[in-house]
Amino acid sequence: MAAGKEVPEFKTFAEFWPYYLGEHANPLNQKLHALGTTLALLILVAAIVTGQPLLLIGAIISGYFFAWVGHFMIEHNRPATFKYPFYSLAGDFKMYGLFITGRLGK
Repeated sequence: MAAGKEVPEFKTFAEFWPYYLGEHANPLNQKLHALGTTLALLILVAAIVTGQPLLLIGAIISGYFFAWVGHFMIEHNRPATFKYPFYSLAGDFKMYGLFITGRLGK
């Protein structure tokens, strides 16, 4: 999907998931998403352990920064986060789980 194209309509996460995977077909984009998610989770843990809620801003930035680099610079598409923020977050964590267990793409 080109950067200016509209994201299709989805009523359920099950409908959204194949689209989400298609927008993350490039392995480098998948790795950038995994890096951003890992950093975001580590910063989230640090925020909890240290009691520093401002670290949550860093978690959000790190998660989105690497993902958006992957979309705009590698996949050349527009993140579905803008239209489906909750489905996109769920998709990211599902893809992350598949990635770290070696099951993404199988």
